[in-house]
Amino acid sequence: MKTYKTKTKDMKIDNLSVKISESRISMGIQAASEAAICLKQLLKEKDIANIIFAAAPSQNEFLDALTQMEDIDWKRVNAFHMDEYIGLGKDAPQGFGNFLQRHIFSKVPFRNVFFLNGQAENIQEACQEYTSLLQNNPTDIVFMGIGENGHIAFNDPHVADFQDPHLVKVIDLDEKCRQQQVNDGCFTSIDKVPTHALTLTVPALYKADYLFCMVPGKTKAWAVNETLRGPVSPQCPASILRNHPHATLYIDNDSSSIFMSK
Repeated sequence: MKTYKTKTKDMKIDNLSVKISESRISMGIQAASEAAICLKQLLKEKDIANIIFAAAPSQNEFLDALTQMEDIDWKRVNAFHMDEYIGLGKDAPQGFGNFLQRHIFSKVPFRNVFFLNGQAENIQEACQEYTSLLQNNPTDIVFMGIGENGHIAFNDPHVADFQDPHLVKVIDLDEKCRQQQVNDGCFTSIDKVPTHALTLTVPALYKADYLFCMVPGKTKAWAVNETLRGPVSPQCPASILRNHPHATLYIDNDSSSIFMSK
């Protein structure tokens, strides 16, 4: 793909690298370019790489740019995703597996794509099956976002646990999280949004060697500011990124507006 120079502001908050782009498009391209460099280096060092993906409109520009990056041997990459609604129809466009199928899983030739099963008759068994997959394929990279309430994956503040003993669990979604799905245009009203979901836990994400977090848009300005300026606490689950040795937060002028105004 064509690349072009963009103006960015770079800084460090605790261990977390923060990169502020002018727009969500330039943010997505920068994040994808740096993610591709990281992935290609990993594939020089090991036979197979394991990546966990987030599914949300905030990831659109990043995923689009990533699929256009050249010289990535996707046939040596296993793909996972970090959350899924419980009870949505198998073909529902709002399903996170379906979102990722449209945006990346069908566009590049992964070695394997492992889907969370939100339609399973035995949800606890589905959790254990995905836990075993994660244990057998240790995560190298996570591509993620941050929710309006500061969540990562579906670890909303009331269920986030930095010491969670589980890798995958069933959670109930808080109202702010469910409203975000309406704000993002995924559902027409909050009563249409499922109340429960499967999610990878905070430790499951934190175990990865590298975290790339893409968070554009004005609706994320509060969460970005809390992530960077608030205490490291489950009250803003994304704040844990500040402790990770190899995490980078990519934001744009809109999502950084509160943070940069102080």
